[in-house]
Amino acid sequence: MTTQMIILNGGSSAGKSGIVRCLQAVLPDPWLAFGVDSLIDAMPLKMQSSDDGIEFDADGGVNIGADFRALEGAWAQGVVTMARAGARIIIDDVFLSGAAAQDRWRSFVGDLDVLWVGVRCDSTVAEGREIARGDRVAGMAAKQADIVHRGVVYDVEVDTTHTESLECARAIADRVA
Repeated sequence: MTTQMIILNGGSSAGKSGIVRCLQAVLPDPWLAFGVDSLIDAMPLKMQSSDDGIEFDADGGVNIGADFRALEGAWAQGVVTMARAGARIIIDDVFLSGAAAQDRWRSFVGDLDVLWVGVRCDSTVAEGREIARGDRVAGMAAKQADIVHRGVVYDVEVDTTHTESLECARAIADRVA
């Protein structure tokens, strides 16, 4: 079977976006990339400060409400529809609920051939990237570094602590059927 989707999971500032760009460069066929950050950016600003939307705590915690979850589900279904129509898709996500988030994706992808990728990064390195970026709530990278991987089963894992995005992308591309 031919891989139709690659789903990357990792904490904030782990290096997923860089890997996605490199994957698009090294994979022989065109792949569309979508990420949870784009989903959040597409939502009305009022959802970023609502119990029913997504809230970012001062200490880096993230709270997800029912309205966000519903829109996230609709978005995921739309992305999967594109994959079923023949587009190859890369997802850049943060599984805040660990295995439960992977289970939600599995319910959407059904029988599609998906390559599940864990993107790990030492929390202190991710924190440094978070500070350098300047567009994240301080503490988010440290809070997410481990919890996003709890109970998640991967086909391949990469660690960006000391490995460049291109090398990680090549390791992932080697696993794409």
